[in-house]
Amino acid sequence: MNTNETLNQQMEDARQRLYDLSEQYGFAHASVLEQSMFLDELINQHNRIFQTRKLPQLL
Repeated sequence: MNTNETLNQQMEDARQRLYDLSEQYGFAHASVLEQSMFLDELINQHNRIFQTRKLPQLL
């Protein structure tokens, strides 16, 4: 499994955990907010990788 596939799987797992936590505790619970921030960071990592790969094509 390459880095992109691994990161995509991590994002999917984090999304599912966020969904499960929000169902259990509601949206304003600290654990839900923490998981949301974790997912945000994974998405940011993905976007940085994607933009780095796209930059040479734009130039």
